[in-house]
Parts: sequence; C-alpha cells; structure tokens
Amino acid sequence: MKVAVFGTSVSDSFVPVLNTFFQFLKNNNIEVQIFNPFNSFLVDDLKMTPYYTSLFHSFLDFDATNDYIFSVGGDGTFLHSVVNIRNFNIPVVGVNSGRLGFLADISADQIQDALTNIFNKKYSVIERSMLQVDFEGCDNIDFNYALNEMTVLKTDTSSMIIVSAYIGDELINNYWADGLIISTPTGSTAYSLSVGGPILTPDSANFIISPLAPHNLTNRPIVIPDNLEITLKIDGRGTHYLTSLDFRSVTVEMNTVIKIKKAGFKLKTLQLPEQPFFNTLRNKLMWGIDRRN
Repeated sequence: MKVAVFGTSVSDSFVPVLNTFFQFLKNNNIEVQIFNPFNSFLVDDLKMTPYYTSLFHSFLDFDATNDYIFSVGGDGTFLHSVVNIRNFNIPVVGVNSGRLGFLADISADQIQDALTNIFNKKYSVIERSMLQVDFEGCDNIDFNYALNEMTVLKTDTSSMIIVSAYIGDELINNYWADGLIISTPTGSTAYSLSVGGPILTPDSANFIISPLAPHNLTNRPIVIPDNLEITLKIDGRGTHYLTSLDFRSVTVEMNTVIKIKKAGFKLKTLQLPEQPFFNTLRNKLMWGIDRRN
C-alpha cells in the first residue's frame, strides 16, 4: 500500500501525534510519499525525522498510484492539498492539528483508531462537488476550481458593488452589497455559514448564493440546483473587484463576467464509522452544549 502526506506547518505540540502517525505507517510497511516542503518544515523547524520512502514537490511529480492522501493540518491545509496535488481519483483524509475542522476531522486522540479503520477499509467514500469558475474577458486563474466557494468582493473600503446574478438569461437579483458568495455543500460550513447561509449535507446536489452585507436586508441566501450555470456581472464606482476561489484571490477588471458551474469531477473524502456528518456538526458547532439539554 502507498499513501501521500501533505502539510504546510503544525505546532510543536503536535509532534507526538505525528510520531504516532508515521510510526503506524512504518510498522505496517506502507510506502509514504511526503510533500517536500512539509518534510523540510518537520526536519528543520520541529527537529523530527518523519518516515517516508519518496518525496513530491507538486502535482507534476505526485505518484498517482497512491491509495490515500493524508492532509495534516486544518481545513486551510486541506484546501491547499487539493490545489497542490490535483488528483481526484484518490481519497483525501484530513488529520486535524487544530481545533475546528469539518474537512480535517480526524482529531489527535482518534489518530490510532482512525488509521486502523482506514487501512482495514472500514469507511465510506463521500464525493464532494466542486465549482468551475471561468472569467470572460481575461485569463482564468491557474486551476480555476474551488471546493468551498467562489467569492466576489469589493476592493474599495467605502462603496458597495452591484452584483447581477443570472441563471441562463433569467435574473436572480441585482445585489447591492460588499460581495457575493457562491458555495458548494462542502463550503456551506465555511464562509457562507458566517454570513447566515444554510448548512447542507456533503452529498446535496445544490449551490448556495449568499450576499455579503447587502444594502437591502431582505436579500437572503438562496439554494439552487447544482446543474444550473450562474453568471455574475459586476458594476460599481471602482475599476476593479476582487474574486477568490477558496484561499486564492485575484483582482480583475470591473467589466469581467464570471461563469460558475459544477466541475466535471468530484473530490473523494472518507467518512469513518465514528464520524457521521451530523455527529461532526454537533461536536464542531457545540450543539446541545447547554445545561438544559
């Protein structure tokens, strides 16, 4: 069996967990391909010697025969792994080195049991929809896909922008706001949630359109089927606006039209027996943490 390990950085308090993680892989004679910058961080900054059999630097030299990809960090690291590896045939497993994580949902105290279940194939595969974002009138951003959300934001600190959202030729609304979020079900627990968007199960075949600080308070988030293509046209006092795909952002000219649709592939993740979706929601969002319950 072969696995890949991706990461950016972790705190030194996570070293004992990493030692348990790599020792498990070594004891079970599993081949490990580790992301070279992460390996350098572990060696140089944390003074540890991770077990591995090969290195990779990007998606160009990533071994497509790996059985799993382990993303070590938080949800941000998980999103980085998608962009850096770009392989959608291999399930990604999130190992959480922080506190809150919906994608990186294996906590430090679960690592031994989680690894045992994974390598005994005691899990279900969850396929997550992604967004494809195309810019008309300018070059697309490199790897123009997003797992969580695509966001349009004003660049001026004082004036709002007008985001006209269409499905086909039909106008949804002209949003006078600071911006607009187009979210996948996976992203429903991320930026969209913070502005009052609904939570969707990962297998929902929907997108969420959520305004950011709308001028009209009756403008509320709306859920639409994910087989529809969304067109955004932006206007305002400035000459540019900001758009982001997950953690990456780029400034584009005001006359740039954006087309958003479901990508032609999905990201595979694992759901372990002890981590059903609603159990994760209760734990992460602390639902029911009330003496009256």
